[in-house]
Amino acid sequence: MSRIVCIHTYDDIISVENLLLAWREFKRGKTQKIDVQEFEARLMENILLLHRNLAQKVYVHGWYEAFTISDPKRRDIHKASVRDRLLHHAIYRILYPFFDKTFIADSYSCRNNKGTHKAIKRIETFGRKVSKNYTRTCWVLKCDIKKFFASINQHILLAILQGYIKDESIVWLLEGVVLSFESTGKGKGLPLGNLTSRLLVNIYMNEFDQFVKHKLKAKYYIRYADDFVFLHQDKKYLDGLIPQVAEFLDTRLKLMLHPDKLFLKTLASGVDFLGWVHFSKHRVLRTATKRRMSSKVNRNIENKAMVASYKGMLSHGNGYKLIKEIETKIQAYALRGRGEAQIVAPQ
Repeated sequence: MSRIVCIHTYDDIISVENLLLAWREFKRGKTQKIDVQEFEARLMENILLLHRNLAQKVYVHGWYEAFTISDPKRRDIHKASVRDRLLHHAIYRILYPFFDKTFIADSYSCRNNKGTHKAIKRIETFGRKVSKNYTRTCWVLKCDIKKFFASINQHILLAILQGYIKDESIVWLLEGVVLSFESTGKGKGLPLGNLTSRLLVNIYMNEFDQFVKHKLKAKYYIRYADDFVFLHQDKKYLDGLIPQVAEFLDTRLKLMLHPDKLFLKTLASGVDFLGWVHFSKHRVLRTATKRRMSSKVNRNIENKAMVASYKGMLSHGNGYKLIKEIETKIQAYALRGRGEAQIVAPQ
């Protein structure tokens, strides 16, 4: 696969101007954090020191603070220091626009003007095209990669980056960030907490995306992070893709398909993807997602931004009943806040 070459320089990333712009982006929503406040109290001193260390190439990435979240499944998060996260933003804001142009249109995770809503709309569009306006059967092959972030091979990733980036100083910097972390073994894994990880996993999986489009020549393919689907009229065609996909992921990227999350079924029977169960002409929220959403709304009914976000998400499918339930809860909460008794209609 021929590659375009990144024209950005190391100085573009480490310049004081870029570090200051990166700081503005980094600190949004974090101004109440103690470590952020401490860094900002001596901002110019810290920025200039970071710039000097980078210019002299004596910068060494620091340690990570590890913690676990469940949203809904257990995820191990690794949080770097403010200084290192600032550098991640400085790297990201220079390199993301270049790499984004190399990605396929139907990669939707962690990209500007993409996201889950556009991905699920794309399934609807593809389903309509493959089924010839619902007159033929549309088959869907859904795949998931086992332990995705923990399985990224750092040396393969760095080799891919070197194919795009000829500035050796940028490669040195990225190598320091990538090798600052390991998960299941030496030379493996990217931390979920790094902004740079969002870009790096897309660069890594772009190798697979290009294989799918140019070697497999799959027309109806959508990927969101480590979840991806193929749509086609022919079940045998999709069944034949499985060994080819598994072989490429294993030999080229050292990744493995999750055996328990691989499904081949008709769209009409319902395909679970990105929190929704997709059917030929509509979609419904996954049962587990409904329960989780209802629980969060009950606990955070006063959080207007969160509630508005959920209502917005529900508007992208058959979520009318759930929206009405949320609105009823909001009204009941408002009444309690005013100390008003609810009038119960006679049965």
